[in-house]
Amino acid sequence: MKPRKQNTMPYLSLPVVRMKVDELFLNWLSELSTQAMLKDYLMRIKNGECIDPDGGLKEGKDKPSVLSENSNVPSKKSLAERMLLPVSAQVKKEEPITPVLSESIPKFYFPRGRPPANLNIDTLISRIEKIFSQFPNERVTIEDMGKVAKACDCPLYWKALLFLSAGGDRTGSVSVHKFVAMWRKTLQTCHDDASKFVHILAKPGCNYLEQEDFIPFLQDVVNSHTGLAFLKEASEFHSRYITTVVQRIFYNVNRSWTGRITCSELRKSSFLQNVALLEEVEDVNQLTEYFSYEHFYVIYCKFWELDTDHDLYIDQRDLAQHNDQAISQKMIERLFSGTVTRDKRVLKEGLMSYADFVWFLISEEDKRTPTSIEYWFRCMDLDGDGVLSMYELEYFYEEQCQRLEAKAIESLPFEDCLCQMLDLVKPEVEGKITLRDLKKCKMSHIFFDTFFNTEKYLDHEQRDPLSVIRTEGQDLSDWEKYAAEEYDLLVAEETANEQYRDGYGLLRSSSLRCLSSSLVVAKLCVEKM
Repeated sequence: MKPRKQNTMPYLSLPVVRMKVDELFLNWLSELSTQAMLKDYLMRIKNGECIDPDGGLKEGKDKPSVLSENSNVPSKKSLAERMLLPVSAQVKKEEPITPVLSESIPKFYFPRGRPPANLNIDTLISRIEKIFSQFPNERVTIEDMGKVAKACDCPLYWKALLFLSAGGDRTGSVSVHKFVAMWRKTLQTCHDDASKFVHILAKPGCNYLEQEDFIPFLQDVVNSHTGLAFLKEASEFHSRYITTVVQRIFYNVNRSWTGRITCSELRKSSFLQNVALLEEVEDVNQLTEYFSYEHFYVIYCKFWELDTDHDLYIDQRDLAQHNDQAISQKMIERLFSGTVTRDKRVLKEGLMSYADFVWFLISEEDKRTPTSIEYWFRCMDLDGDGVLSMYELEYFYEEQCQRLEAKAIESLPFEDCLCQMLDLVKPEVEGKITLRDLKKCKMSHIFFDTFFNTEKYLDHEQRDPLSVIRTEGQDLSDWEKYAAEEYDLLVAEETANEQYRDGYGLLRSSSLRCLSSSLVVAKLCVEKM
């Protein structure tokens, strides 16, 4: 067992007490009365007089017991009186310092964006009113809300947000008066796209977005984007695609791991830029960071293979089958410990949801991104102290050695492996690997695979070291490469099945490939029903 750390808490207060005593002493020493008293004492000592603990003179053979009236040394009584005098009576009153007016310091913090210098809200409102005037009774439905969104200088796919924010879900349409009132307030309080998006989409009184807040927005994308038109035939499958996109949004945007996306996080991400591209790009598969249907298809098919009872939950035995049991049992146990999962059923029933599987698969196939490094670091940090100790590394490597020996492959002794990993990561503090060290390291994927993924560890060992350097400048991420390869394999398998059943030829276009994938999806849904 890992030795328990001694409790040093009782000793932590001593430096604080010393600092407080030093502070009080300096305050006492800075008093003018104290300085006058000490100066008088110093003069007495120089004159050979003895000072008693009470601040007076000691009587002796060589020293008078009573000071003469003409003595320049103040008596004990006069000294005490001087000490009691207020400071204002001892020193000249200082001139008051004129405080700096706050107006002289320019405002530098804009949580809702920097207000534009020449914004004419009335002009924007009149343009919106002109659009509403084109419709009967100046009311707009969700189908025509795109024109209003463009009049608001918003991306096309903000239309559902604007419609719902103005109360359109209650009546089926939005009046010009309600919309103008809503949008005027938004323009007055929010000054950039991130703050507007959060303000419109968030629950009342909240300044952040949670996962369920994105569902109406994404449902509108599914319903109206031409690149997802084939999903209309598989409406039961909409929620799976939406769940996948929501998880990818939080995986890439919610860097604080709080489950709440703030304006600041949204600004630092590429999400709003991808939303704007939805109206320009017909093929959603080009938007690989969030909206790709092909990526969703790969993730869901991988989950479907493991979820043998198709209840959208998997247990440890199911997950152990992933990639031919490549991941160690110790790591699987950590994945089900609640360290990196959000669903409460993980702890209560030992089950992983599809949403949590999305995080797992992306992190497993691309261990170079900040989120994936944080994901696996949390799993390996057994005691949660923010440091990977030698004990924790040996804990995971021990099983890795056993799995290699089961394959008749000789493993490195832990000491030799440890030296290699320390040379690889180059931690700032010797013998302690932190999250910062791994993020600075360009070989984080090799580090993690060494301790809990046998197949990838062997792949790294057999690969040319120079190939790692050559692929650093690649355009595609590890996840994008994996998703593209797996999608081609899945489509080829489905094509072979279709050809066997129907005698039909090979697929001739990318659109038919997507259609084939959607048919597989629909078939899976029917089987589930």
